[in-house]
Amino acid sequence: MKNVHGEVAPGFERVATVFEENFRARGEVGASVCVFHRGRKVVDLWGGYADKRTKRPWERDTVSVLFSSTKGLAATTALLLARAGQLDYDAPVARYWPEFARHGKGDITVRTLLNHRAGLSAVDRRMSLDDLESPDRLARILEAQAPMWTPGSAQGYGAIAWGLYVGELVRRVTGERLGRAFADLVARPLGLADDLWIGTPEHAERRVARLYPADTWTRLTKIVPRLVTGRTHEGRVYRAVAKGRTPTARALLNPPALGPAGIRAYDSRRVRAMDLPFGGGVGHARGLATVYAALLGVGGPDLPTLAPEEAVTPLYARQSWTELDRVLLKPLGFSQGFIKDELHLFSPNPEAFGHPGAGGALGWADPVAGVAIGYVMNAMDFRIRSPRALALAHAVQEAATGRPWRRAEAGDRGQG
Repeated sequence: MKNVHGEVAPGFERVATVFEENFRARGEVGASVCVFHRGRKVVDLWGGYADKRTKRPWERDTVSVLFSSTKGLAATTALLLARAGQLDYDAPVARYWPEFARHGKGDITVRTLLNHRAGLSAVDRRMSLDDLESPDRLARILEAQAPMWTPGSAQGYGAIAWGLYVGELVRRVTGERLGRAFADLVARPLGLADDLWIGTPEHAERRVARLYPADTWTRLTKIVPRLVTGRTHEGRVYRAVAKGRTPTARALLNPPALGPAGIRAYDSRRVRAMDLPFGGGVGHARGLATVYAALLGVGGPDLPTLAPEEAVTPLYARQSWTELDRVLLKPLGFSQGFIKDELHLFSPNPEAFGHPGAGGALGWADPVAGVAIGYVMNAMDFRIRSPRALALAHAVQEAATGRPWRRAEAGDRGQG
């Protein structure tokens, strides 16, 4: 396609083909994808429109909202704090944040919190954007929350609350907001200070792509039928949200301004400027892929590693796994805040880890295949796992291994 630009190394042409197919057949508007493989950057592509109305093209330095892919950046920040001896995964959160212990939270460890097992998947007090902008006020709200279940006994994805708790934990450890800690520990050492943020600087606003949530036709013909009769993960999630007061609804709908109906809020300067570790990161695919390449050590001699191998290998095992996450209502796992997903999705290898985001954004690492992937887009897919991201991940696996994509058997999806 004439509006797709960039470079692809020999052997990875299939990734470029799929990237172009996403525009022709899967509703892509604008996007970028980047892949590192065993010491080389093998894919770096971008194309489409950053703004359909004005025909502003998606350029090499165009950035977009990362949504929950931001959580992978927050987890990376925590990993580096732990490596520096400032954070202990198996220590109580209250060691660093004494007031956290209120309302039965005193024994919750950092690892339990990061792996979405603390029973803190939601905040019951209704929150506003003003609350999110005031760290001290937000801390009081979080301290007043009681766990939804006995900590450690179950897993429930904290779509928004996870980032709020982890952000305050990092603030207590470092004295800085998580976005600043991320910039100091991750972005700046990797040369990404001008390309990847949690809290977007004003000078970068001109580079941000406009978001395109599901339109009315898609909502009527795709989402509503799933809500009424769908037996997919999406159908179960939509119905759980519609019922209200379910763990799913509680996790996804507060604050209302940033819930599923508030995607457009992320197109505002106010929200993008905020430090939102749960979903407010902004960047491009090259930035996401670079972070994961630096974690795996597959970026090549010009890219520093973020941590030694012994600090990263614990992520390969599924530290938490459930066949039915209480919020997302699907099989899911975590390791120190990184997602460990079903093996028929992004990678057939249980060692793989990363974090997808709403609409399709993806940062992913596969130590077995030796690849790190970043994918960023502005057309929001309504499914929990975007077919566009999955198609790219499968093409990367095929190119990296020289074998056709192997869809994992049902019996191995929950093994780790």
